[in-house]
Amino acid sequence: MANDYKKEFEELVGVVVKESASDLHISTGRYPTIRVGGFLIPLMNKKTITEEDTEGFMSVVITPEDRALFLKNKEIDFSYSTKEARFRGNGFFQQGTISFAFRLIPKQIRTFEELNLPKAIEQFCDMQQGFFLVVGPVGHGKTTTLAAMVERINQTRAEHIVTIEDPIEYIYEQKKSVIDQREVRIDTHDFAAALRSIFRQDVDVILIGEMRGNDTMATAVTAAETGHLVLSTLHTNNAAQTINRIIDSFPGSQQDQIRIQLSSTLSGIFSQRLVPRISGGLVPAYELLITNPAVQNLIREKRVHEINTVIETGAELGMIDMNRSLADLVRRGEITVENAYLYSPNPKILERLI
Repeated sequence: MANDYKKEFEELVGVVVKESASDLHISTGRYPTIRVGGFLIPLMNKKTITEEDTEGFMSVVITPEDRALFLKNKEIDFSYSTKEARFRGNGFFQQGTISFAFRLIPKQIRTFEELNLPKAIEQFCDMQQGFFLVVGPVGHGKTTTLAAMVERINQTRAEHIVTIEDPIEYIYEQKKSVIDQREVRIDTHDFAAALRSIFRQDVDVILIGEMRGNDTMATAVTAAETGHLVLSTLHTNNAAQTINRIIDSFPGSQQDQIRIQLSSTLSGIFSQRLVPRISGGLVPAYELLITNPAVQNLIREKRVHEINTVIETGAELGMIDMNRSLADLVRRGEITVENAYLYSPNPKILERLI
């Protein structure tokens, strides 16, 4: 039976690839559903999925060990590869039945140009040490941006890069750099344990797939302090919120210390949104904070809320304001005015720019 489900799943993967979909959803009682250009499309030429089908797909996409873990914990993250594609998967239960969500991970790592990202990000790939964060909501391309950064380092510098991921997403082919990719649960117990041991691994660049918990954040900041370039993500909306989220995750007695460490190690924060394009597909709008002495002072002096103004007025320093990015996309005919307002952090300011 498993062989039949393997064939069925590979047929669904073929549809995902052919339709340039970003996601595939498999749930009991529904048609398999794909997401194309931000919109969900049920595959009504396929049969609706039964409980037996989800069990069958589970036997194909996760190992027996992960199956036991999944049934115990009721959710699981994993990766799965076919000849055509690689996926980050999440299994979960809903109303007592199994569901899966798969995110397509392109095998080819795209460049900043191909991703329509600003050239300004390149400077962070050239740094020897520091702490750089890519932030934004789930599903807005953070992992893809970080992969482009790691690949640029891989192509231009001879460094030892270690990634800690849950699960491993993009697979890197070693070029100038030595790249070790560690997967939580398979290669290490958790993010914090992997980070604690990283100081003995002669590492230059560290990619942390996601900042989970203040122990991970504290070790990441310390790694940036001690001569490493640390790249990571957070599910936050902008630079100011990101800094506050990190500081607020610590007990009150530790907040002053982490504030001082963050002010000296933070290199920049890139916040991005994928906005529907008029011609189809998605295009990024973004905000870029580049840390300078003024920003360091604002972090130290508990005036993080003023950072938005620094970004708005910092264009000549290379900073990018989200509203200006959206207004620019409207002017270039890439996105609609309606979508610009929808994704704007401050529509009143946007109104003056459009």
